[in-house]
Amino acid sequence: MTISKDQHVGELVAQDYKLAQIFKDHKIDFCCNGDRSLSDVCEKKNISTDSLIKKLENAAAQKGQENINFDAWPLDLLADYIEKTHHRYVEKQSVVLKAYLDKLCKVHGNQHPELHEIKTLFNDSTGELAAHMKKEELILFPFIKKMNTAKETQQEMPKASFETVENPIEMMMHDHDAEGERFRKIAELSNDYTPPEDACQTYRVTFSLLEEFENDLHKHIHLENNMLFPKAIALEKESLTAV
Repeated sequence: MTISKDQHVGELVAQDYKLAQIFKDHKIDFCCNGDRSLSDVCEKKNISTDSLIKKLENAAAQKGQENINFDAWPLDLLADYIEKTHHRYVEKQSVVLKAYLDKLCKVHGNQHPELHEIKTLFNDSTGELAAHMKKEELILFPFIKKMNTAKETQQEMPKASFETVENPIEMMMHDHDAEGERFRKIAELSNDYTPPEDACQTYRVTFSLLEEFENDLHKHIHLENNMLFPKAIALEKESLTAV
């Protein structure tokens, strides 16, 4: 895989998800802000573009790692995958982590007051995500699936009450930005999910699950921002051009 400095971060991760870890290591946001070029992010982070490209190319060359080509999937399959994999993960793990954070705050909150802020941020995030996901499941995803079916069957594109699919997508991406920022604060408060020396096993498990939750959220947002949404917009524009 040959990589150039002009390629966008989100585009590269869409081509090969193994590259996501390299961006994470350098604290480069590939999901909410994946529309930036490598040269731009390297300049902002004050790191060598050539060095980063070499690491990315080495990671891409590694074999034996799972690398599902989501970019080749039809929109209806991708939407179903996001809902059944990432939406369900959020619903399940939100309950687990809320219980853990409640316990941590009661037992360790006096010695580690940052836990209370982490708990508040997480609860706010999961509340917003629950509403966000319902909008996708009930409004946006069904419309995208209808567009995909119309294209495959060469039927007329469905009409939407929101005028253009770009309108709800813009709202969803705004939500993604907000949750990305919330989890950046959680990571900062938790010292990148590093438990303190006096942490009990529950403390360590909680931080490990929080980090896993953030990683899943990054992939979740990446699949929408860098794949599903741009393709849905392109499909709608293609249908308008063909009229």
